[in-house]
Amino acid sequence: MNPSRRTRVLVVGVALGATALFASGAAAGAAPLDHQARVALFPKEHRLTVEDDLRLPAGRAEARFALHGGLAPEVTTEGVSLEALPGSPTAEQLGLAPDNAFGFPPETPDVTVYVLRAEDGSLPSAVTLRYGGVIHHPLEAAGEEYDRSFRETAGTIQEDGVFLSGASYWLPQLGSRLGSGRGAGLVTFALDVDLPAGWDAVSEGRLAGRSVDVRAERRGDALSTHVRWVQETPVEDAHLVAAPFTVFERPAGAITEYAYLRQDDKALADRYMAAGAQYLAMYDQLIGPYPYPKLALVENFWETGYGMPSFTLLGPTVLRFPFILRSSWPHEILHNWWGNGVFPPVAGGNWSEGLTAYLADHLSKEQQGQGAEYRRDLLQKYADYVRAGNDFPVAAFRSRHSGATAAVGYGKTAMIFHMLRRRLGDAVFIDGLRRFYGDHLGERAGFDDLRRAFEEAGGEPLGPFFDAWVEHPGAPRLQLTSAEAEPADGGWRLRVVLSQRSTQTGPEARAGMLFPLRVPVAVTVEGEPTARLVEVDLDGARAEQTVTLPGRPLRIAVDPAFDVFRRLDPREVPPALGALFGAAKVTLVLPSGSPAELAAAYRDLAKAWGATGAGDVTMVRDTEIDALPADRAVWVIGWRNRFRPEVAAALAPSGAILGEASLQIGSAGGETFAAAERSVAAAARAAGDPARPLGFLAADRPAAVPGLARKLPHYGKYGYLAFTGDAPDNVAKGSWQPVGSPLDRVLATEMSPPPAAAPLPQRAPLIELPPEPASE
Repeated sequence: MNPSRRTRVLVVGVALGATALFASGAAAGAAPLDHQARVALFPKEHRLTVEDDLRLPAGRAEARFALHGGLAPEVTTEGVSLEALPGSPTAEQLGLAPDNAFGFPPETPDVTVYVLRAEDGSLPSAVTLRYGGVIHHPLEAAGEEYDRSFRETAGTIQEDGVFLSGASYWLPQLGSRLGSGRGAGLVTFALDVDLPAGWDAVSEGRLAGRSVDVRAERRGDALSTHVRWVQETPVEDAHLVAAPFTVFERPAGAITEYAYLRQDDKALADRYMAAGAQYLAMYDQLIGPYPYPKLALVENFWETGYGMPSFTLLGPTVLRFPFILRSSWPHEILHNWWGNGVFPPVAGGNWSEGLTAYLADHLSKEQQGQGAEYRRDLLQKYADYVRAGNDFPVAAFRSRHSGATAAVGYGKTAMIFHMLRRRLGDAVFIDGLRRFYGDHLGERAGFDDLRRAFEEAGGEPLGPFFDAWVEHPGAPRLQLTSAEAEPADGGWRLRVVLSQRSTQTGPEARAGMLFPLRVPVAVTVEGEPTARLVEVDLDGARAEQTVTLPGRPLRIAVDPAFDVFRRLDPREVPPALGALFGAAKVTLVLPSGSPAELAAAYRDLAKAWGATGAGDVTMVRDTEIDALPADRAVWVIGWRNRFRPEVAAALAPSGAILGEASLQIGSAGGETFAAAERSVAAAARAAGDPARPLGFLAADRPAAVPGLARKLPHYGKYGYLAFTGDAPDNVAKGSWQPVGSPLDRVLATEMSPPPAAAPLPQRAPLIELPPEPASE
């Protein structure tokens, strides 16, 4: 995830931080603001002191900056005055238009805007500010939808750790920092940090020194440790993280790897540093040299997954999940190239999250032979969470704060890069990546820069492709209009007609907006072990293609590996809980026959889900309606719900048996979850209406219900779940099988049984992960 935007790794998400991205007419390409700061941290008092030498653009009569309201700055440079502006901070106070996108986000702490003025009309190139005070903001829940529940802080100094970011306004953030150019909003800095005995500190950049004053330590002085960090190339923000760390380090070529852990756990540190060396080597080869002198894993004191230039901040539980080593860790490492090496533009069009997801998360699955499944999940999330009221163009994406923004900013953007790769070929695609990185390292760049890099690499114009996919919302829906086969010249001739229909709303739909598509069609040919792939260019509403084959085509499948970003037909993917959590309208049908304590717990769950703002969520008792609503998703809650048989009928095509007191998965002999021992959840589709999701949820005890309310939204890709205990703990999860796709058609209809689809040809991943380096 992206750095000063305070990204969330887990699992895998992003939340925009409150870094003040201010502009006051700075010229394009202006030099970054530089801080030379001396910092003292007093964790027991939640306090810090700072002396900051600000390197300012020459020739200014004044400069405006924002600073945490509790820090009380004074200017110590002769001939310079300092004035605090009254009232709450506004964009206008910093010389911005009232509608500027980079004003103060709602989570901004108490902030004051100050004006530095020169008595002789020209500020010196360096102005020194001295200030101090308390920064201790609580951890608060953030997020808009079911699955976005996590905790954040605007910044805190406390006895178990320190976390300061741009959102803390612990360093001055100047109106002159930004312009509209490639250096907009970037900073360089050096931090000299004094800390208590046994503590250490981490920031961006290079570790330039660490020392311990043994005599001060013996005397019990408040501060006895000194650490210096230097960030010499531009970054978006200056973070400062501190705690009583145990530090491990080792070289990885020209890079130094570190692990800052809150426990002395060398085995854990070694695992992360070994994997880190692998990913550094892989991405160096794929993209270009790693842009920073270090790569550090840092353990936080609450559950986070933040990615900053040259280090990643993971929570203590998250850090020890074994899957994080091969999922979130490489994702965050790659962000040092995308988002923290080449920076996205300040005004939207954040391509870095989607490109990182594609070259980290998707690449990992591709290396395991699971790329198609990963792409299917991306398309399913778009189908589950994005609808007419919350869709938007990729060009408008800034950060993730909901299921819909994640589905567009991460999922759709990743699929755009996948389609571009298929259009250009792997070699040209890699060349385009390397050109883009080499041309824009250390500055801001946007989709136009990406387009130019790939055009230069491939020698073909890509304007229509980027315009359609980046500037417009929506997704096409594919249709297999016809497929006809006949003998011809000793072989067979196959004629395929595809069409697309826009699923957009608004002006684009009225104008008939269509997308440029290259659609793979898999043909199972009699006697051939693998399917043949036919590429159909579908740039308009309809395309026809005829191919000659040596044998009889038995069946065809359109886009069987989910290579095209599109609106899925519900029959292409199995029923999953995400369809319920992403629905615009949801009704929870509560049981009237449950014991009072369990009924009250169910009501609390319904209220909690209704308060998320995820959609129109209502609740009703099963005795208050004659039939389940037909215009919305429905949760049927409780074993004693009188509509349980209706859900049982909907689950039957998936091979599940939902009884009065058990859920059985599969046919006779399958796994059974008894009501007295397990809490369960399952997803289905309404009989006769595959677009309408149904869900079933039942708890074995009232104490388990709050945990179910909190945990279930994180399991959106699954079709069924079972839990045990009060926590509750997940003990089983799985997915149903799709019931059939309208894009899959048997041509040899007389055969019984119908011919099976031949396996698709195997694809090589974009790059292989190099072997883990030998341990020392």
